[in-house]
Amino acid sequence: MNNFGTLYVVATPIGNLGDITLRGIEILKAVDAIAAEDTRHTSGLLSHFGISKKLIAVHEHNEHQSAEKLLILLKAGEDIALVTDAGTPGISDPGAIVVDLVRKAGVKVVPIPGASAVIAALSASGIAQNGFLFHGFLPASGAARRKVLEALKTQAVTLVFYEAPHRIVESVDDIAKVLGEDRKITIARELTKTFETIHTCQTSLASAWLQADANQQRGEFVLLVEAAAIKDTEEIPEETVRVLKLLLAELPLKQAVKLATEITHEKKNSLYDLALKIKN
Repeated sequence: MNNFGTLYVVATPIGNLGDITLRGIEILKAVDAIAAEDTRHTSGLLSHFGISKKLIAVHEHNEHQSAEKLLILLKAGEDIALVTDAGTPGISDPGAIVVDLVRKAGVKVVPIPGASAVIAALSASGIAQNGFLFHGFLPASGAARRKVLEALKTQAVTLVFYEAPHRIVESVDDIAKVLGEDRKITIARELTKTFETIHTCQTSLASAWLQADANQQRGEFVLLVEAAAIKDTEEIPEETVRVLKLLLAELPLKQAVKLATEITHEKKNSLYDLALKIKN
């Protein structure tokens, strides 16, 4: 058995300092060092809780090099906490590269869960659709952003994006153009902070709502877009639907479905579901 230390992946508050967990505080107090996205920002968090530790900078521009340095310390037996400026490391923030390298080296990685903007936004949105797809930040370029949205257009789950204030209006404009103007969108802004706002409207109205008040364009955003409609019957050819309707008019449901399957070579389960809808 090796004498390696442990890497703790610690979630920190996304705004309200009271949202850090008791376990998170205990770990930050106990480790030998803390790897932080911005050491100055993390110093403020640690000072608030009376914690003094060695800080190691790990940001998106030095993550590969820093990961190697952290691995040396971990193999020497030191315990290290990995944190970002807000929320959970590795979720649209630095951390995944460090964790991947450390795990591959056989060092234990322990998650210390806590605040996450995507989960906070979902919990307060009232969206009851099955599942969600978290994409993170959309591309900064308009053309690239629209290409990504086009690829996500038919997803039958809630789409979740992060967005920065200087791109928020352009992004909701593209969401409306590409995904459709009749979908619902929830704009969650400055979650857990003083000016927290959670607003739901149609995608066609989102841009105007943001531009009506410049204050609503400030801060960090989570965007939740209604899932694409599931198009059951439209995926089945019209001729197949016509055949099934004719058979249902003359035969019991099971016989009609069996014969329609033999005639059209469509999947029996799909035709059975369609037959039920036609009957109802």
